[in-house]
Amino acid sequence: MRISGVRVASAAVVLSVAGLVAGCGEVGETIEQVDGATDKASACSEALGIVDLNPNLDPEQAAAKAGEKAEQLRQLGNEVADQSVQESLFRLADGYVELEQRKADHLDNFNQWLQRNLTRLDQLRQACF
Repeated sequence: MRISGVRVASAAVVLSVAGLVAGCGEVGETIEQVDGATDKASACSEALGIVDLNPNLDPEQAAAKAGEKAEQLRQLGNEVADQSVQESLFRLADGYVELEQRKADHLDNFNQWLQRNLTRLDQLRQACF
């Protein structure tokens, strides 16, 4: 049985198109992953700019800005696709809500709050990198 040159050429074209379509799907997936990484990097960078935790932090100043920081971290958490980064952002936001609530209690145990949230910040850094 003899296969004509037209059939061979047609089969080659079909296989080439199929290969391109499959390749496009892989390219699309790669682009989505890169977009997700950009979102993650942007969210991490922004979060680290929002969070201001250091041993010399003034408790009164921290409490005064706690509600605003909690809201910013929650909004950022709702925008990021990466689950571990999102969870870390929500935990940090919860820590700021806790600080805002303690403001009424005259900031009892501020050092404990600071240590807990330094741990949460470290978890965010690990999720980001």
